[in-house]
This record gives sequence, C-alpha cells and structure tokens, in this order.
Amino acid sequence: MDLSVVPDLTMRGQDDPHGRAAAVRPPTAGQLAARVRALAARPDEWWRLVRFDADRPRDVPLDGGAWLTTWPPGHGGTVHGGVSTLVAGELAVVAMTERGVTERPLRANRVRVHAGPQALTNPGPAFAVSLHAR
Repeated sequence: MDLSVVPDLTMRGQDDPHGRAAAVRPPTAGQLAARVRALAARPDEWWRLVRFDADRPRDVPLDGGAWLTTWPPGHGGTVHGGVSTLVAGELAVVAMTERGVTERPLRANRVRVHAGPQALTNPGPAFAVSLHAR
C-alpha cells in the first residue's frame, strides 16, 4: 500500500505537508508549569547560577523563557511571569483587598499560576529562591 498519496496522514516529519507556515503559539499555563516543575527537580542544572545580593532581588535568566530569582530577607518585588514555584526559603504573595493588605505564603515545591503581575515579599530571616516562567 502506497501511503505517499495521503500526505495529511503521513506528513513525513513536516509541520504542514502543504508547505504553509505553522503558527507559533505561546506555551499554555500547563506547559509552563511542567517546565518550572522539571527545572525545580533538577537544581544541579541551575543552582550554580544563584547569586545572593543583600540589597535587592536578583533575576537570573535560564533557557526557554524561565528565570530564577533570589530574594533577600525583607525585600519584595513584582513578578510578571505566568507560573512560579518556591525552591528555598520563604515567600508570600501580597494582595490588596477590601479588608486591607494580606500576605499568603507560597508553599515550597508547588507551582503557582499567576493571572497577572504578582507582588511577592520575603518575610523570612534568610534568602529565598524561586523559579519562574512565562
């Protein structure tokens, strides 16, 4: 049976057998979460890049639209990423509500999906390290 006459089924490794350009789509929240979780599981690939600066949070870019952030004690900032996870230390999400300012702690090794910019702060006595992707 000659399947070369059915290019839509066999595609022979092409993105589109008709030669059309495939649209590049941004990664989904699930794909970003899987990326961050996989990075968090392999600290030997990125831990050497961690830099501790007592004056401000430091971002270090990683491959594939991901980055890590080190947070000095008592410092905070805004994260514009789609997903994040805490790998060391303490971080809290700061939110303004009708009752005032609230802080909700981030749990280590859980991936959090952000609908928009998130204000994070390090309430702990030690540095915190987080991974992010967008």
